[in-house]
Amino acid sequence: MTETKAGAVLPIEAKAIGDTGEFEGYASTYGVDQGRDRVLPGAFAASLSARPAARVKMLRDHDPQQLIGVWIAAAEDSRGLHVKGRIITETQAGREAHALMKAGALDSLSIGYRTIRHRMDRKSGERLLEVVDLREISLTGFPMNEAATVSHVKNTLHDPAQARRLVLALNRAAAALGRN
Repeated sequence: MTETKAGAVLPIEAKAIGDTGEFEGYASTYGVDQGRDRVLPGAFAASLSARPAARVKMLRDHDPQQLIGVWIAAAEDSRGLHVKGRIITETQAGREAHALMKAGALDSLSIGYRTIRHRMDRKSGERLLEVVDLREISLTGFPMNEAATVSHVKNTLHDPAQARRLVLALNRAAAALGRN
């Protein structure tokens, strides 16, 4: 049985977004999301073999009418699905997404996929996703994992002291979210 689900496991830490629109981060990690789904290591392997990063769609908020860029690379590592992408700033939707991302308003990723194989962990109540067919990765402001935020924006802060203050503020905010 297959099932389509958008907005599942989404933690992103966008390492940077520059004026070229290039950025990187985690589209999915191996933690549990708000829907009680947990992607297991290796779940993306078959999908990425059949559909390399360039063929996975980059959308905004899972809207197929909002193609905003291209994925340059996608690979699983010990933390999750690490991706590199480029927003197409020559389009209206791309320019808007790029501006929102640089401002920190569009700060998370979310995956859209079909479940190929899963099992339930009755003890934890989690659905363990063993094999998924990755269809798209969206930039979003409302991820299933609310702690999934952009950690650094390249080329927007030219004052190192201001950058340090911003990092400290973000770390305090993340710590406060963790206590809730």
